[in-house]
Amino acid sequence: MAGRFDPLTRTAARGGRTVVPRGSGHTAGADAGAKSRTWTPDGPLDLGLTLGPLRRGPGDPTFRTTPDGSVWRGAQTPAGPATIRVAAHTTTVYAEAWGPGADWLLDGLPALLGAGDDPAAFVPRHRLVHASHRRRPGLRLTRTGLVLESLIPTVLEQKVTADEAYRAWRRLVRQYGEPAPGPGPAPQDLYVMPDPRTWALIPSWDWHKAGVDAKRSAAIVRAARVANRLEEAAAMELPEATARLEAVPGIGPWTSAETLQRSNGAPDAVTTGDLHLPGIVGYALAGDRDADDAAMLELLAPYAGQRHRAARLILLAGAAPPRRAPRMPRGDIGLL
Repeated sequence: MAGRFDPLTRTAARGGRTVVPRGSGHTAGADAGAKSRTWTPDGPLDLGLTLGPLRRGPGDPTFRTTPDGSVWRGAQTPAGPATIRVAAHTTTVYAEAWGPGADWLLDGLPALLGAGDDPAAFVPRHRLVHASHRRRPGLRLTRTGLVLESLIPTVLEQKVTADEAYRAWRRLVRQYGEPAPGPGPAPQDLYVMPDPRTWALIPSWDWHKAGVDAKRSAAIVRAARVANRLEEAAAMELPEATARLEAVPGIGPWTSAETLQRSNGAPDAVTTGDLHLPGIVGYALAGDRDADDAAMLELLAPYAGQRHRAARLILLAGAAPPRRAPRMPRGDIGLL
């Protein structure tokens, strides 16, 4: 992975923090056509930290926050497209959903908000990690149960800047996806990503216009063609799920880890093969800005079973080494 983000200014953002406005949050039942559910987590819950990793840039057409404190998502579920609105008020979470996949999303609400996560299993072993952990008691690891939803935007992020990847995601979802069911925060803005067949049929020139090179588009098409097999990975243990994803050419350790962190809520899916992460972890834990993957894994070894959580807390702390090289140049093959 090369240059996914600016290590100096976007380190904390890459940790998965999305600002959710403070609001009453409780307007469930306002739409008579919605299906609804309430759920009470067994501990603190920060919606912005928990659902933040699902947002692909500030203009992600599948993810919105609204002033009343709600998070809206459009999702392509096994039962069909759906929209979910999630809001927290005091200790209770309220959710509404619309579309053919509404029941599927509501059934998965606890997992989406980290019910399967075990924050108590994490023991900080460094003062920076301890401080970051203490400041974020509401961090839970989300589990969407949807593999392709996380895999495709992750492939788009391979070896390009974040802005390039986010631009491609926005363009392709708006062009080939569909408006999310239900009222939404703004119906013209919230979308559900395309289904696997549609991804597989996108013509080469539209990939090009979106700035996606042949290597990344081919990997997405191959994944879309075996979507059912890949979705099975959501119910697998981490080693088996990783092997399932990496059996597809174009999906390597970086992509599989970034995907399974979201689809499976995998607390130990540490990202390797990243241009910046080893240096950030090395600098934060040992003052070594030149750390490679091997050094990073050694530093994270005390967090075995929770290495992804440890890495997220380090990123959220914003402890990036000072810049000493130019930013990765941005490109747009769609202009060629």
